[in-house]
Amino acid sequence: MEPPFELLDAEQRQVFASIPADRPVVMLNLLRFRDRAAYVDQGEECSGRDAYKRYSETSLKTIAAVGGRVLFGGRAYQSLIGPTGEQWHQVFLVWYPSVEAFRGMLVIPEYQAAVRHRTAALEDSRLIPIRPFGD
Repeated sequence: MEPPFELLDAEQRQVFASIPADRPVVMLNLLRFRDRAAYVDQGEECSGRDAYKRYSETSLKTIAAVGGRVLFGGRAYQSLIGPTGEQWHQVFLVWYPSVEAFRGMLVIPEYQAAVRHRTAALEDSRLIPIRPFGD
């Protein structure tokens, strides 16, 4: 599968290049929602959490389509160790059979169409690739 490098900036391409392409990868997702979703079309009024639910309906299907699965998801408490005031609302760990599978998900048309909900939903986020020990 041709990796969708055109969807990534130079720094993101460098991160992907450092990950073994044929090994499993877990993506740590840290999410902070907007109170109100910030859609370009002002006609779509909802909360950030509701906009993210719209994104999740599609992303869960596309994760499964590339052989991935959600390992863990939950609401986050205030950090015990970390920058003062930094808070995340939800945390997810998503396993992919390879970084190629993750990149393959990015080019699925249904996934690309759903990303607008994620963008509208989130005030801030982190997506951190993790290589499991032993791999």
